[in-house]
Amino acid sequence: MLQLPFGAERRDAWRRINLEIGRKNQRLIDECDVIFAVLDGTDVDSGTATEIGYGFARQKPILGYRGDFRLSADNEGGIVNLQVEYFIRASGGDIINQISDLPSALARLPGRTQT
Repeated sequence: MLQLPFGAERRDAWRRINLEIGRKNQRLIDECDVIFAVLDGTDVDSGTATEIGYGFARQKPILGYRGDFRLSADNEGGIVNLQVEYFIRASGGDIINQISDLPSALARLPGRTQT
């Protein structure tokens, strides 16, 4: 476990670590072929939503998984936050509610063939 001092040194260390984590996340999104986002919760996690938006801007296909039964959409026409759902669908992706649907959802992504 990482041992950090208390006070300003600890805060400054976390700031450096947070930047490293964010930079690594960005690099991994840049290098990936597909983004798979878990959309569970009363609202999509803000970090997940940000990664979806960034991935869309980088033209990555995005698949969402929502196994949560709670309502999370802006209105009855959606599944989750409308902007999150838009980016997923506009990327050529889909939102599934069963992990067993993942292989067929992956096969339906643009540029992929079903095996």
